[in-house]
Amino acid sequence: MKLPSFACGAWTEGTGDGTPLVHAVTGEVLGESTTAGLDFEAMLAYGRDVGGPHLRRMTFHERGRMLKAMAQYLMSRKDEFYPLSFATGATKTDSWIDIEGGIGTFFVYASKGRREFPDQTFHLDGKVENLSKGGTFVGRHLAVPLEGTAVHINAFNFPCWGMLEKLAPTLLGGMPAIIKPATATSYLTQKMVQVMLESGILPEGALQVICGGVGDLLDHVICQDVVTFTGSATTGKKLKTHTAIIEHSVRFNMEADSLNCSILGPDAEPGSDEFDLFVKEVAREMTVKAGQKCTAIRRTIVPAPLTEAVIAALSARLDRTVLGDPAVEGVRMGPLASRAQVDEVRRTVQALQAGCELVHGNLEDFEVTGGDRERGAFFPAVLLYCDAPLVNTQPHDLEAFGPVNTVMPYGTVDEAITLAKRGRGSLVGSLFTADDTVAREITLGTAAWHGRIMIVNRHSAKESTGHGSPLPHLVHGGPGRAGGGEEMGGSRGVLHYMQRTAIQGSPTTLTRITGEWTKGAATSTDRVHPFKKTFDELAIGETLLTHRRTITEADIVNFAGVSGDFFYAHMDQLAAEDSMFERRVAHGYFVLSAAAGLFVDPAPGPVLANYGLEELRFVKPVYPGDSIQVRLTVKEKTAKEPVPDQLPQGVVAWDVEVMDQTGDPVALYTILTLVRRKE
Repeated sequence: MKLPSFACGAWTEGTGDGTPLVHAVTGEVLGESTTAGLDFEAMLAYGRDVGGPHLRRMTFHERGRMLKAMAQYLMSRKDEFYPLSFATGATKTDSWIDIEGGIGTFFVYASKGRREFPDQTFHLDGKVENLSKGGTFVGRHLAVPLEGTAVHINAFNFPCWGMLEKLAPTLLGGMPAIIKPATATSYLTQKMVQVMLESGILPEGALQVICGGVGDLLDHVICQDVVTFTGSATTGKKLKTHTAIIEHSVRFNMEADSLNCSILGPDAEPGSDEFDLFVKEVAREMTVKAGQKCTAIRRTIVPAPLTEAVIAALSARLDRTVLGDPAVEGVRMGPLASRAQVDEVRRTVQALQAGCELVHGNLEDFEVTGGDRERGAFFPAVLLYCDAPLVNTQPHDLEAFGPVNTVMPYGTVDEAITLAKRGRGSLVGSLFTADDTVAREITLGTAAWHGRIMIVNRHSAKESTGHGSPLPHLVHGGPGRAGGGEEMGGSRGVLHYMQRTAIQGSPTTLTRITGEWTKGAATSTDRVHPFKKTFDELAIGETLLTHRRTITEADIVNFAGVSGDFFYAHMDQLAAEDSMFERRVAHGYFVLSAAAGLFVDPAPGPVLANYGLEELRFVKPVYPGDSIQVRLTVKEKTAKEPVPDQLPQGVVAWDVEVMDQTGDPVALYTILTLVRRKE
């Protein structure tokens, strides 16, 4: 049976002989994969011409709701993915990380799309920049979706998570995608894509999948496309230097396997919480997914006096890890993804032994529970020891992509930092210490060489997500050997699929373009108080200029009594005279309260509640005898999602400028209100 690809809106089988797809536990051939005959240039064009326009017409909030709906749908059908995941050699825990962890990225980006991005088809990046003396020429940055197709070339180790963690920010950013999973485990990725397409949630052209080789796909990429790659550094470099990618300056993000490290702090003696947590984490990272993780711990850096204790503790824990068929009760580590992977890991371990000593594991004699040791892709957990890591280069140069780890000693904290950096760029490093001084020294000493650093002690361990778990909120990537790229990272990941453009013009023009009022832009007034208007009736730039109020000493005394704020600058005339204010000043929060009294309409109306206050700055003192006035302007409007049994509403952001009798601003801020929408 040939595994079909989904190309140009249809499931299509390749022609000719394909690559066998093999069950990692039994060695059974499940089918074959080939893409011969696919028109890759047409696939790219289909994404650009069909999927792209559909997605770009959607706002961030609509795309966020799409991601949430898809995540919920995938969760409802998650049980269909587990049997295929077991065929890749994954245990139930491994599968949970891959399947439900991957779906979780969609939930996170769905939330970020609705909370951190506007209900618009574009994103405003950063603040307005004043480019002229009179304020009539300003600029800011606008981010819009690229008008190409994203090509995601993924690794074999996480067939679901590897796809979804890239696809979530891609779709939220408004780009269609072509998924190219690694052939060995492509049958699981293909199944999930099939389910996603069956849902009908994605617009036409938003998602395609290639099950097999990429052919001449990269020959046809253009400047509006994006290419991402996860896998070996060698393959990544070949792709990164592809002629079309260089010629068209195609955005290329690479996340390569790296020699990640974990460091045991000098304070973490055997018997301490940090020592036990360290051993547990290193052993777990060796055995989860049988060590086939780009973030797995490859180098274990420990104080020299503690090496024997660490090796003994790790060996004892690894001895309790049962290797075998993931479907068998009690099995905690499954096989590698393929026999080819077994051969590759074996060769690398033998090369590592040129500078390291084998201290746990036997490549020739190991037990397998419930699986076929000869036909399956089983490999034992292997622990090496390098007694001269500052001299021997093997553990810093060679990565065995399996359950293999090297313990190495350090004498001083500076030595530990040096060893960590010898990996020449890593996705992640971790540190186990209860000494925050050591934590600061090692973190700052190694941060330039890592994409992520996890510091664990007894206080954070219970809720720690683990050394090897990238999170959608934070960047996943690293410098140097790790590829130099960044994935996810919350909103940063979304912007990777967008073009940031500087726009310049008058404040009024920028307001019309962006839908957000810019200071200095034209305003409008109305005899009807803005608090008497519904969300739909309010116009961007609509302004209320209030009457004035004179601040008195009685106001200051009364506010101090009500608030309990008797700070000297407000209440002690002599102390105030010696201060920067030179005399008593009104409380800043009283100025805010008095300002609210000036612009709030007291009668019941469409304004439901104060939703928050942002970017508050007190820019000039207010003294007794000063008069204040408020200019209130509708800055931005965001409709909220309908909620059953709740009045339809939206959030209105108001620009607030509180001025004194000279016209100078004394306080600047943005206030948010919940405002009722029309039924």
